[in-house]
Amino acid sequence: MSEPVLLTLGALALFFLGYRFYSKYLAERVYRLDPDFRTPAHEFRDGVDHLPTNKFVLWGHHFSSVAGAAPIVGPAIAVIWGWGPALLWVVLGTIFFAGMHDLGTLWASVRNKGKSVGVITNTVIGARAKGLFLLIIFFLLLMVNAVFAVVIANLFTNFPSSVIPYWLQIPVAMTIGYLVYKRGMGLLGPSLVGLFLLFVFIFIGASNPVAMPETVLGIPSAGFWVIVMLLYGAIASRLPVWLLLQPRDYINSHMLFLGLGVMYLGLLFTQPEFNAPFFNSAVPEGTPPLIPLLFVTIACGAISGFHGLVSSGTSSKQLNKETDARFVGYFGAMGEGLLALIAIMATAAGFATIDNWSQHYGSWATASAGGVGAFVTGAGNFIASLGIPPEVGTTFISIMIVAFAATTLDTSMRLQRFILGEIGEQYKVAPLKNINVATVVAFLSCVALAFLADPSNPGQGGMKLWPLFGTTNQLTAGLSLIVITLMLWKWGRNYLVSLIPLVFVVVMTTWSMVHNIMGYISQGNTLLTIVGILILSLNVWLILEGILAWRRGRDEPLHPGTSA
Repeated sequence: MSEPVLLTLGALALFFLGYRFYSKYLAERVYRLDPDFRTPAHEFRDGVDHLPTNKFVLWGHHFSSVAGAAPIVGPAIAVIWGWGPALLWVVLGTIFFAGMHDLGTLWASVRNKGKSVGVITNTVIGARAKGLFLLIIFFLLLMVNAVFAVVIANLFTNFPSSVIPYWLQIPVAMTIGYLVYKRGMGLLGPSLVGLFLLFVFIFIGASNPVAMPETVLGIPSAGFWVIVMLLYGAIASRLPVWLLLQPRDYINSHMLFLGLGVMYLGLLFTQPEFNAPFFNSAVPEGTPPLIPLLFVTIACGAISGFHGLVSSGTSSKQLNKETDARFVGYFGAMGEGLLALIAIMATAAGFATIDNWSQHYGSWATASAGGVGAFVTGAGNFIASLGIPPEVGTTFISIMIVAFAATTLDTSMRLQRFILGEIGEQYKVAPLKNINVATVVAFLSCVALAFLADPSNPGQGGMKLWPLFGTTNQLTAGLSLIVITLMLWKWGRNYLVSLIPLVFVVVMTTWSMVHNIMGYISQGNTLLTIVGILILSLNVWLILEGILAWRRGRDEPLHPGTSA
């Protein structure tokens, strides 16, 4: 076997051991999941946001929501430092950081009536910290929504064959939701039919690409797609979870696992050799340092603050039994690790020659801008080895990426609505507590960022702030870990499982943020400098609030609203 195949098999074995033993330890000895605990899905069941859900369906929703394009883009960029550091961080980060974090935030939310991790901050740290955290979360979600709309728009533009399959999937998903929840049909049959139809749509899309004109209504086509996607995301976020979000995510999770299977099988058949160095000591000029930037470049696929927002934002409201949290939370992170792993292999061993690889990774700018393209190229080569026509393989991969970016957008818009409602409660802004007003405000704020931040490039404004996403996302993960650590400490559990990742993540991301801000200052980028300093200040403030809470907590019991 070739070296990439052997290493891949070794990483898969470690993932299996991590889920089999470490997640079991966390679930039974640390979080002590209770099958008889009444979850928020039962306590507040409303059929819109709170709904007890089969754990496999919920896993599909959770996994699809957190996967997005980030576990592909991040590792694809990070290979510029060599495939070795990227591989180590993805494997160890998934097992000891991401799984613990995602399971922990899910558990913390379930134990706090399904509240978001931002609101839980109130009971664990204090009201002031809650307000600060909610503002950071809102900003993070705003960036995610504006940028993922751009990502999808660009994929529609670059891969027009993905347009038809994407939109036809929506009525199929809604039909499945109706049949399962309103007609009482089992899940298996409708899901298999839905998956079959999706592949039919892929073949239709491959032969009928939908290329938009350069401008639509005076707006560049990519900008037009941004408006369409944000409008769709707002409507989808307002629908009951059973009607669209759950069934579509469930189908998508099938597609991703099938896609992962095909890509891993292609890797096995191809038996490729690495066309990238283990450690690249001759990185192009302008490439930031490996440490600490590796740990914010690969966020999703190792640990990600956005995962905590999904866990405590939507998944906790649909958890049927508390013991399902191990499968949904920890195994959800593991699924993303699998995606990040094949992304590393595709970009380190999927290029035809080392010259192709060197050309793509010739500068930090090309590596950063072409993460998705590098993955599609490498994975396409793996799939082609199975005899699948290249145009079908490429369409399949592009649909996979579009579908996951879209499900992330759906969930993120819904989360932004939740957070706006919580901000309304925190700061006594009554209109924000109205679900329709919050949805409209979420939509308009995303459109404003997309079109006002960069008027010269309509719709692409979110990309102006995208350089701050990695550090903001990881600092959010650090803040969630503060909440988990304090809860475990106050309840006399083994808090080291959370404290060690907390220290590592906070140090690396704070270091990265300071490094980036110094770079923005030297480049004269006023916008990123001001926003970066603002986010860093809020995070430092919150960390200090956490330390104060720890000092107070030695003498005070946990807030009575938080149940052990």
